[in-house]
Amino acid sequence: MPKSVAIFDFDHTLITGDSFMPYLAFVAGTAATAAALAKAAAALAAARARGHKPETRTFLKSRLIRTLLGGKKIADLADAATRAAAWQTANKPVLDALRDHRAHGDTIVIASGGLDLYLPAMLRAAALDVPYDALICTDIGVENGVVTGEMVNGNCVRAVKAERVKAWLDAHGPFDTGWAYGNYPHDVPMMQLVRHRIIVS
Repeated sequence: MPKSVAIFDFDHTLITGDSFMPYLAFVAGTAATAAALAKAAAALAAARARGHKPETRTFLKSRLIRTLLGGKKIADLADAATRAAAWQTANKPVLDALRDHRAHGDTIVIASGGLDLYLPAMLRAAALDVPYDALICTDIGVENGVVTGEMVNGNCVRAVKAERVKAWLDAHGPFDTGWAYGNYPHDVPMMQLVRHRIIVS
C-alpha cells in the first residue's frame, strides 16, 4: 500500500496568527512581555554595534524565552498553554486539508517553530483538535521540572526546521509521495523536501 506523508506548519498555516508571543503574554502578562521584547531589541542593537550579526528572530526569541520562561516550573505553565490554545483561531481550509489527508491514511507531521511547552496543548484544543503522528518543534530544556530557557535543538525554523524534517523523513520513510503546507518564505526549505507544496497566505 502506498505510504504518503503530509507536513503542516502551525503559525499562519494551521492557525491564522502567531502562537509564541500570545503564549508568553499568558505566562508573564502583556506589560512584562513588551518590556522583555524591548530589552531584547536593545541587546540586539548592542550586539550589532559590536560587529556581531545574529539572526534577528532567533536572537529575540532566545532572549524572550530565557527572560520570561527560564526558571519557571513546568507545572506552573500548563494554564497559560490552555488559555493560549483557547485564544487561537483555526485556519479552516488548511485544517480541513489536514483532516482529508488523515482520512486517506496519510502520515501527519506538524513542523513548527513554536515551543514544545505549549504546542501539544494547542493541537489538542477543542478549536483545533488536530490529529497528528509526529510533532517537530522548538524544544526547550527542562531540568528537574524547571525550564532552563535554552533551545536545546536550535530554533526550529527555516533551514533548521528543514534539517529536522529531513531527518524525520529519513528515519520513518521512505514515502511514496509527500505534501507540505507552509508560508512563504519561511517554510520554503522544508517544502522543497516533498513533491507537493502548498503556500498558505
